Amino acid sequence: MGENGAAGRSDKTILVVDDTGENLTVIGGLLQPFFRVRVANSGMRALKVARSDPRPDLILLDVMMPEMDGYAVLAELRQDPYTRDIPVMFVTAMDGDQDEEYGLSLGAVDYITKPIRPAILLARVRTHLELKDARDWLRDQNGYLEGEVSRRMRENDLIKDVSLNALALLAEKRDNETGNHLYRTQAYVEALMEQLQDHPRFRHALSAAQRQLIAKAAPLHDIGKVGIPDQILLKPARLTPEEFEIMKTHSLIGAEAIEAAIERVVGGDRARLDELQGNTPLDFLVVARHIALGHHEKWDGSGYPQGLRGDAIPIPARLMALADVFDALTCKRHYKKAFPLEQAVALLVEGRGTHFDPDVVDAFLAIQDRFADIAQRYADGAS
Repeated sequence: MGENGAAGRSDKTILVVDDTGENLTVIGGLLQPFFRVRVANSGMRALKVARSDPRPDLILLDVMMPEMDGYAVLAELRQDPYTRDIPVMFVTAMDGDQDEEYGLSLGAVDYITKPIRPAILLARVRTHLELKDARDWLRDQNGYLEGEVSRRMRENDLIKDVSLNALALLAEKRDNETGNHLYRTQAYVEALMEQLQDHPRFRHALSAAQRQLIAKAAPLHDIGKVGIPDQILLKPARLTPEEFEIMKTHSLIGAEAIEAAIERVVGGDRARLDELQGNTPLDFLVVARHIALGHHEKWDGSGYPQGLRGDAIPIPARLMALADVFDALTCKRHYKKAFPLEQAVALLVEGRGTHFDPDVVDAFLAIQDRFADIAQRYADGAS
């Protein structure tokens, strides 16, 4: 059966599969004035033709064939990603109700019994080609819409990230000796999370999605510094005990500011906020609040502002606690010189189980070379 036809016919390709040459001639001759027709006289040949170009838009498939029957051919077609979406019509002499039900249950779109009635066959072929066109159009539209949604989400994430970092930098600019503190501490937290993601005590809180939230929220840990008076925040000497008490309030100021932002979005409805957590873009602000409030808490309960102890301290805050202290130790401040790496490591080890979660310190020790690389990459004054 040739694959060239009369001018003006449809560009649709139909594969006719039957082990009897007479049936191929009859069905092919009926279809050829209207469609491009390909033929196969066995199940194996049908699979080979279906997997080659031009791919069929519709397959008319006999059931009773030697070696490989139509049911087996349909099963193979459905297993192959290249052919699984091609609609298949059974055209067979098996005319029992159970045969028809079984054929349709396997995924055939139609079941026509022999001897065929030309007008009925042509009508059903056209119907299923139109349905395929509609399905393909919907799939293309869905693909376009999914792509558009993905693009909009990327744009929203970019806007959110820029806004978030602008807020964080607003606080850091008031404390102009911290330099690249935001970049370093964020990278330290990311390194710790990567090290701890499979740890039994941490993996529940460090899924890929949660790690992304924590990393995005980390730069807001010192947002509360915007509420500290300049004469304290920028004092070129050590703070007095009274001044230090005021400085300590930046944790609470930051947490309250983030809390107020969240409540403004949810209208002050705390029940609604609890319901939304885990399902909305507000999640990173919830994490940011935990970090801002808790990154000066200590494992033994001697920290501030709440005096939380042990596992009562949120995991993101525990990670930031170590990252923040490491950065403070290894960077120059107006009131101190930068400590050598070895001394900073020794002080963190000294704080294991008192200042810091022991497992977080152990994770740091396992990757301290990465911390050193991050410190060098984002050194103050580096571009």
